[in-house]
Amino acid sequence: MINRKVTPSESGKRLHRFLRNLMPNIPLGQIYKMIDNGKVKVNGKRKNQNYELAAGDELTIYVEEEAYKIAAVGQKKTKYVGVNANIDVVYEDAELLVVNKPTGMLTHPDQADQKDTLINRVHAYLYRKGELDSPMFMPATANRLDRNTSGLVLVGKTAGMLHQLNQWIQKHELSKYYVTIVEGHLTGEGALSGELIRDEKSNRTHVVRSGADAERHGGAERAKSALTRYRVLQPGASYSLVEIELISGRTHQIRTHFQSIGHPLLGDIKYGGRRYGDVNYQLLHAWRLVMPDGREYKAAPPAEMKVVADRIGLRM
Repeated sequence: MINRKVTPSESGKRLHRFLRNLMPNIPLGQIYKMIDNGKVKVNGKRKNQNYELAAGDELTIYVEEEAYKIAAVGQKKTKYVGVNANIDVVYEDAELLVVNKPTGMLTHPDQADQKDTLINRVHAYLYRKGELDSPMFMPATANRLDRNTSGLVLVGKTAGMLHQLNQWIQKHELSKYYVTIVEGHLTGEGALSGELIRDEKSNRTHVVRSGADAERHGGAERAKSALTRYRVLQPGASYSLVEIELISGRTHQIRTHFQSIGHPLLGDIKYGGRRYGDVNYQLLHAWRLVMPDGREYKAAPPAEMKVVADRIGLRM
């Protein structure tokens, strides 16, 4: 018999998923059978497999202790000792963390940068606060920004909040707004809805305009619908300041859509933009998030974006 208390970060997990993570060497079918046969109890009572666990729930699991020990090996949190924990916290409570990611930082590790990424800094920050309390659940981001895109990133500190954030995003119930500078004179507002195909080899996304386009980039079955809404905040003769609402969330969607209408993002060399001084990356900032319940979070554009705006006569 094993006793296990649910930690705050594990709250919101479904019972069967919790057990699957706790004991990954036990087949899922066997876990269902354990629940059905009463070999798992929560606070002394039977629960169904979809029961949502709450912090402090006491689990009693009737399983061979050796099997449990093999399965319950967790991630070592000590790897965050010495990791940079400096993050710009916009909002935080027991379940949710909203962070303002700087330009030039990856959201998650890749082959080139494994350590100094936003999520590693978040984990180091929470480690120092004593909030990495589960061997099975690690706080994670619900949205991701490109390395050179700055702005708001949502982090679920608990399994339940992370699931909720992902559901809101998938159902388009969470509104995400960006601000950018595009090349050329643009006015009014509109919607860009071209289908997109991602080319992993070139690390580029393409708008599909025809069947030939689709075949050239891997086939029509790979095309994904995408919708970008925009509103021009300040039109200029050579550059325009634009607010964008990202409805779908395809890789490089904003950059690709604006290139397709002849208004690439200033500095976005990969997608047809021109270098501006030392700026050779997209000037794009995720500046506002509106939750389904009306909560709103904002982050001002970074200094380098404001400097460029001032030089070209746009007010931010």
